[in-house]
Amino acid sequence: MTQKNKVIYDAKKDVAFQKPVIDCREIKERKTADGGSVAYHYIHGFFEGTSVKFLFCFPQKEQFQWRFIQHLSPFPGPDEELAGLDKHGEDDFIAFALTHGMAYVESNMGSGAVFGSEPDSTIFYRSSAAVAEHCRVVAQELFGEHKVYGFAFGGSGGGYKTMSCLENTNAFDGGIPFVIGSPVSLPNCLTVWAHGARLLRHCWERIVDAAEPGGHDIYDGLNEEEAAALRELICIGVPPRTIVGLGVNDDGALPVLAPTVHMMDPTYFTDFWTKPGYLGTAPDSSAVRDRIRMRTKVVAAANSSTEKNGLSEDKAAIDGRNGTDDAWQKMMSDGGSAYIEVEEVPRGDDLYLRGVDIIFESGKAKGRKLRLGSIEGNRLIPGMSFGADDFAQIISMIQPGDEILIDNSDYIAIQTYHRHQVPDDLSFHAFDQYRDTDGKPIYPQRDTVISYGFTAGGCGSVQDGQIQGKVIVMNNLMDGDFPWQADWYRRKVEEVNGEEFAMKNFRLWYNDNCPHGDASEVGDDLRVVSYLGMLRQALLDLADWTEKGTEPTPTSGYRLIDNQVILDEDPKTRCGVQPMVKLLAEGGECAKVKAGEQVRFYADVTMPEASGEFESAEFSFEGEQDYPYTGEGTKTWSEEGVRRASVTATHVFDKPGTYFPTVRVVSNRQKGDAYTRLRNLCRARVVVE
Repeated sequence: MTQKNKVIYDAKKDVAFQKPVIDCREIKERKTADGGSVAYHYIHGFFEGTSVKFLFCFPQKEQFQWRFIQHLSPFPGPDEELAGLDKHGEDDFIAFALTHGMAYVESNMGSGAVFGSEPDSTIFYRSSAAVAEHCRVVAQELFGEHKVYGFAFGGSGGGYKTMSCLENTNAFDGGIPFVIGSPVSLPNCLTVWAHGARLLRHCWERIVDAAEPGGHDIYDGLNEEEAAALRELICIGVPPRTIVGLGVNDDGALPVLAPTVHMMDPTYFTDFWTKPGYLGTAPDSSAVRDRIRMRTKVVAAANSSTEKNGLSEDKAAIDGRNGTDDAWQKMMSDGGSAYIEVEEVPRGDDLYLRGVDIIFESGKAKGRKLRLGSIEGNRLIPGMSFGADDFAQIISMIQPGDEILIDNSDYIAIQTYHRHQVPDDLSFHAFDQYRDTDGKPIYPQRDTVISYGFTAGGCGSVQDGQIQGKVIVMNNLMDGDFPWQADWYRRKVEEVNGEEFAMKNFRLWYNDNCPHGDASEVGDDLRVVSYLGMLRQALLDLADWTEKGTEPTPTSGYRLIDNQVILDEDPKTRCGVQPMVKLLAEGGECAKVKAGEQVRFYADVTMPEASGEFESAEFSFEGEQDYPYTGEGTKTWSEEGVRRASVTATHVFDKPGTYFPTVRVVSNRQKGDAYTRLRNLCRARVVVE
């Protein structure tokens, strides 16, 4: 049960937030996703004596339904309260809020600098609570006395902050943490992914093909080292289908978090290469094989960079990157067109060039460091860096003859840090692969499991499950950041509050075929769909649940098997709000045909009650990203309490090859609403001879 002595923060009693100042108040127009526009109250301000700034966007009085949604960014920066102004179309949460009777709220959460060091990380939830309470005051000043409901939402690092607000303050009536982690996520989600990406870089395409419909054992054709790397990824909770990202994605925010690991555990990076039990001391290991540690001398250096934090100077004033996939990029510096020409560069057919440091060992720049982006001839091209020194300043210091060290030792070392951070809490079963039969770690362990410090430092607390309002958690099954972590949080809520409380106040919805990033552009339209519609519908359902007592659809039906989330196939128990779809080619998930033959496709769409009505189905037969084909026949009906639709289509493949036809479907609870489209997709395999 809950801790009786836990103190819940009340921003209304905090003297630090008693002097709000409004520095801008205007009526503005905002374009909506359907091509229209909506007028709104733009209100910006700050709390005197603090670094906390806020932005309120209120609809007009006749549209306002006395509720607000407050977005919490993964990495708040000095102008985070303005980040939402950069969005448009389906990505625009401000327009969504205004057109659905809600105010939209953002804050910089008191952060004076992007990912700046906060001496008291509780500022994240304290400032968010203070902004929420002042939003209520402003709403009543604008429109009169009335209860104002407030809901927090945020993904990834913003999900941590949302949970922290919901567990430690009384300012919110509910919230939606999405694509969330657990107290042992960081840096482990990123390190195990980077390790897998390095070891599987030559075979990931084979693994992806095996995981497709009509595929085979994903371990087929892998050598012992590759199979072990893949097994480690899957055992810790990485969904096999996300392996497609190994070949096209970078290592996410790991370069941003690595300097913090250095600060918290500096001796690890020496121990890794010198002490038994670490991969770096095994003479035949991949770590030793991929290590680059080479000294050379500067021939020339030049810099004409006009970049700042990855943006051109004319865009650096307001940085709208605040999503789950791009907020961390604000902290990176770009070398622009700078280069360093050297006498010798690393050479070879299989160089591992991620995370390579350029370290200056002599001259005016001695002790400075840059991150390598690429090698062009004998030129080292600096790349995006965090924690590195100022590009222009370093380049101006460099002289011919200066000695530099080209070194990826630290980046390879951090990739197995998770093995040496096994938590004592045995409820984290994903770490069982690093324990023996007695539950003891099989690898040398660091003095402290720093994951908890990462968590508290990023949001002000470590999750304890003591939610103070109604909560809908949303995680996705094409998210490489361990979907099981939402299940862990569900069980924590049940453990501390009791199952009866959880049933009345908590939901967990899983979305299939959805990634980590919270954007309409998903990057790979043939494998993943945007979950923005599901998230918006969840916000609307959360408001109705809190304000009207309207129960949302139950927690998704799923099983957790070896740290993999398996969704129920029965729509009556699947729940959530996402439609289900199955695509068959000639009656199966894999068809073999002759070139020039007509192939028949059948898409079966099943919509649990919360998925609404069937809206559309579109097809891609030969890898077209824009889904140019529509079904040739569509039928909709209700059956045993669920809505169904069948869509048929045909296609002729003229050339031999292996194709992955894909159907993408949309349902909607709010007919015609561009912001609440509920998406899913399904793929089949067609082998054309």
